[in-house]
Amino acid sequence: MAAITDLVDELREKLRGASQGGGAKFRARHAERGKMLVRERIEMIVDPQTAFLELSPLAAHGLYGGEVPSAGIVTGIGMIHERPCMLIANDATTKGGSFFAETVRKHSRAQEIAEQHRLPCIYLVDCGGAFLPEQDRVFPDKDHFGGGFWRQCQMSAAGIPQISVVFGGCTAGGAYIPALSDQVIMVKGTGRIHLGGPPIVKAAINEIVDGETLGGAEMHTQVSGVSDHIAPDEESALQKLREIIANLGDNRKVSSPKQVGKPPLALHGETQDHAPVDLKRPIDMRALIKTLVDGSEFSEFKPDYGKSLITGFAQIHGYPVGILANDGALFSESSVKGAHFIELCDQRQIPLVFLQNITGFMVGTEAERGGIAKHSAKLVYAVSNARVPKYTILVGGSYGAGNYGMCGRGFRPRFLFSWPNARIATMSPDVAATVVTDLRRASIKSPATEEEIQELDSRTRAQFEEQSDPYYATARLWDDGIIEPNQTRDVLGLCIALAAGEEQDTGPRPVYRM
Repeated sequence: MAAITDLVDELREKLRGASQGGGAKFRARHAERGKMLVRERIEMIVDPQTAFLELSPLAAHGLYGGEVPSAGIVTGIGMIHERPCMLIANDATTKGGSFFAETVRKHSRAQEIAEQHRLPCIYLVDCGGAFLPEQDRVFPDKDHFGGGFWRQCQMSAAGIPQISVVFGGCTAGGAYIPALSDQVIMVKGTGRIHLGGPPIVKAAINEIVDGETLGGAEMHTQVSGVSDHIAPDEESALQKLREIIANLGDNRKVSSPKQVGKPPLALHGETQDHAPVDLKRPIDMRALIKTLVDGSEFSEFKPDYGKSLITGFAQIHGYPVGILANDGALFSESSVKGAHFIELCDQRQIPLVFLQNITGFMVGTEAERGGIAKHSAKLVYAVSNARVPKYTILVGGSYGAGNYGMCGRGFRPRFLFSWPNARIATMSPDVAATVVTDLRRASIKSPATEEEIQELDSRTRAQFEEQSDPYYATARLWDDGIIEPNQTRDVLGLCIALAAGEEQDTGPRPVYRM
């Protein structure tokens, strides 16, 4: 218990640090310019006393010498006039709000979630465009900066509102965020939009012009028409934004559950009590599930077959869910059971929740003769083709192909969150060291000494320990954020609610018993 408490404390400290943006010096300079901090803007926009689900707050953690906290951008889902919206907000205290590779990925991931759930996209723009020293990782490829503009155009065409508020300079690629929006608000005196700033204009055509004349709020609102509204200050701009959201029409509200949610029973303790810190030791996954679901009521499916995978029906905050949770390696029987359960949920239009603590699919002669390759593929196939929303939580280890069978990032869950004790890699450090050293010993070309083998073992273990760390993963946007175990029920409730009002695919889908 003490170990997970320490990990949660460490997570909170890292989140506090990331929330400070570029640090005291740049925050003070930002305030001197009469500008609010990025999270202050968000707080003014969202409905009072409602949750804001921030996504990937530790993106770029530990990268670039720690100088780009949160990848220089805040993204998340909040309620505006009772309507869920995706907020994408540059933090100008961090490298002027410039885009790094991780910024692009975080921006694109937010758009992907918005498109999937048909959430209006609100861009709080204070952006210096691409960070030029990183241009080869930001500009040219399909999933780079241009991909965000493509998604913005696609969503607008699909009727998903795209609205920008411009607080600062928007240069080069940054100018396209407001320019491609359906409606634009600019703040007088600080908001600027120009494809090429004064230095570029001077270099390109030898014209000397100041930023306000070139692309200020008054010019773009009264002359060019790029902006639709001008606001005297940031507070007025944010009030205008809320007014626009209130009048969007076709007001997509979050659908309430058919039943009132009941809190889990206190006798099962807190979710944090069951977090697996030592991943070599089994945990009571059924007890963990009972801390997450309404009334701690869990109707288990096929409890006496394929016991290393727990499957069953429950409710979270009143919404029905089907839960799959690992209780050991995935054998042929548990794989077939999981595929059967997924297809049942898909037929009944019940969202799926995957709780990953998986070493992988079973290996060995007996497993191979029993058809583990074929049966594990059935589970992967079922996960890939499920039409219902899928949600994944890494509660422990996520290793090898088990990550695939339990709906890892590659299988497009609506959201994927990690706990601070989680680990993700192709295999554990112990297994990786064994594999690599055995291969080295078997080398005919250049036989190794025992000293070289030991050095290789240590180096491999260190590499896998570093790269499987949850902060390494979240810095690179492999998840949607690290959450505290005790937050899991509420985070899942918020995510499931976003999809609850969607039109469902009720076309026929047979259930194969495999």
